[in-house]
Amino acid sequence: MARDFIIPNLGEGVQEATVVKWLVEDGAQVSEGDEVLELETDKAVVPVPVEAEGYLHIGPFKSGDVVKVSELVATIGAKDDSFTPGTGQAGGQATPEKKESPSEPEAGTATEAEVASTNGQPKATPVARKMAVDLGVKLENVSGSGEHGKITKADVQRAGTGQPEEPGPEPEAPPVAKPSQTAPEPAAAKTPAEAPAKATPAEEILDTTPLKGVRGVIARRMAESVHTTARVTLSTEVDATEFVALREQLKARYAEAWGFAPGYNDLLALIVVSALGQFPYMNARLSADGEAVEQLKSINMGMAVDTERGLLVTVIRDAAGKGLREFGAEFRELVNRARASKSAPDDLSGGTFTITNLGMYRVDAFTPVINLPEAAILGVGRINPKPVAKGEEVVVRKMMTLSLVFDHRLVDGAPAARFLDYICEVIEDPALLFLTRR
Repeated sequence: MARDFIIPNLGEGVQEATVVKWLVEDGAQVSEGDEVLELETDKAVVPVPVEAEGYLHIGPFKSGDVVKVSELVATIGAKDDSFTPGTGQAGGQATPEKKESPSEPEAGTATEAEVASTNGQPKATPVARKMAVDLGVKLENVSGSGEHGKITKADVQRAGTGQPEEPGPEPEAPPVAKPSQTAPEPAAAKTPAEAPAKATPAEEILDTTPLKGVRGVIARRMAESVHTTARVTLSTEVDATEFVALREQLKARYAEAWGFAPGYNDLLALIVVSALGQFPYMNARLSADGEAVEQLKSINMGMAVDTERGLLVTVIRDAAGKGLREFGAEFRELVNRARASKSAPDDLSGGTFTITNLGMYRVDAFTPVINLPEAAILGVGRINPKPVAKGEEVVVRKMMTLSLVFDHRLVDGAPAARFLDYICEVIEDPALLFLTRR
């Protein structure tokens, strides 16, 4: 009997992925452990192995298609078999109690994927899930009117516009304005700024990049962060002269022995880790139900990395337990994997605070977007010699601008300012770092 090959668990919070390519041809003979499919999540490009021997018969999935975790995408059987969904046994990957069929359901029929909750999430149709993200609606707060209580597009639509919920079949309705918008006015009353944007003439387009894969996820998450957090930015200029001197001393002393030169990011990360230990309310996130602020035990430091696939955030776990050498070596390994598209899902998940540095591009200050569900992010500008007052004299010092963006729902301004002030104090006098890291 044929065995099922389904999409496995791809990491924390990952519900779907995009097919990059099949690594073998349809009908190819495979052995247990062979990597046969390459998937792109918002976090990494992941090769997926099979856990059975036989001939792989690929379903109707090609490069660019989006597949869900636990979805059946191929079967493994005899040479003369074909892709036969719903008749196989577990073997490609561990099969859940209920699995999705890639074939389309008949009109009005609920598929098992729609009825079954996914990883503890509310039961909802794929269209409803997408609309919930677009409208900023929490599915946990929506009552499902569909078959078996699943949440439909109409349910999310009503919740997003504040209309009373009316149980019944999902109606065909025109697009509804987002919560931040008022009801649409008649066309005649619209101002030119409110009119729909005209399509760009083809001859004016140099290139087009679809909002899919990593780029699409970045677009959705940035919009979600901006529209759901109460963002506040604190900016300050700090004297980094002693910070620069310490880095030069460490570089000269340890670069050869360690195999890498300790960098500004490494030192700054340890300073921020120390600050998070002193001010644990910054190492926090909003609870899943949105009703509480959760302070976290572990400090998992996210470090933003520029890659060809887009902006990725590598995560150094339990950073409070790591010294400069261990932190720096792990950070460089994660960066290399990210830039080679070889990151494991856990490399890019579970962060509790993020640092993003644009100083190498001569950027002085900027306002980064909070990496949800974290409470804050620290933007780092370039280190630049400037004349500054020191006592009664004007001297040239190496100055750096820091921008702390935090979610005011979780942290108030004064506590956030104390956190940033501590970071500045240690940058100005790095010896304090070694006093706090006992």
